[in-house]
Amino acid sequence: MNGNSIPFSALLEGLRTIGREELLPRFASGTRVDYKADGSVITPADHAADSAVRHLLRDCGIDEPVLSEEQDEPEQQRVLDEAPAFWLLDPLDGTSNFATGLPFFAISLARIEGQRVTHGATLDPVRGELFSVTEDGPLLLDGSEPDTAATAPPEIRRCIALVDYKRVPRTLGRALLDAAPFASQRNLGACALEWAWLAAGRADLYLHGGQALWDSTAGTLMLERAGGAMADLSGAPVFRRDLARRPAIAARTPQLQAVWHAWITEHLDPPGSGASA
Repeated sequence: MNGNSIPFSALLEGLRTIGREELLPRFASGTRVDYKADGSVITPADHAADSAVRHLLRDCGIDEPVLSEEQDEPEQQRVLDEAPAFWLLDPLDGTSNFATGLPFFAISLARIEGQRVTHGATLDPVRGELFSVTEDGPLLLDGSEPDTAATAPPEIRRCIALVDYKRVPRTLGRALLDAAPFASQRNLGACALEWAWLAAGRADLYLHGGQALWDSTAGTLMLERAGGAMADLSGAPVFRRDLARRPAIAARTPQLQAVWHAWITEHLDPPGSGASA
């Protein structure tokens, strides 16, 4: 199967159904909370959505493998090593929000072929918003280009930034607290939705100290196709086909990204200082 033969419209409609039938009822009624070995939250809704998306892919005639957050690491690595193309799934991005009743969570799905991201989708079931993108098309919100994405971002001192301080180097974190270059900061607790909102123009800047492949991949394609720019702390691409967690610095335009990245670089811990988040 190649990217052009993917029944993407049917897949998107199926994601809406999964959000409506698998996530929203469990969110409304509360859910049991368990914990993974790393201490992160897991709920029955994660497993239900994971299973439903796998069935959806098969129902759409897609036989490419899935790499999901809910697989164990050896299986994730096997997919990376052996599959020319695969689907990257976070069945419930923002599980902690979901489990505590905060209405900010998503299903995120992306297709990777070789070293490219060819498709991306992020569904916000609470708001009924579906962000989608292909490698040769624009960012879409419910099938249309979002109006806010076309608005010019302000100068950095008037920007809204999405910042997650988890894993941010200590010196940089202190600088952000004491002398941030932007006007206002948010941390929404669901990486995939934060990327989609940035791409759609609902924020101007982004910083995360270290996130997984399934947290960012759909969003990096969305931001790229919306005209934004992104890099890790060293200036390397955010998306790379591996399981390493990496920082992300992003902005709605390359010009704003250059200013934002330069400010962050200036406030990083000196090499060899031993300082950490």
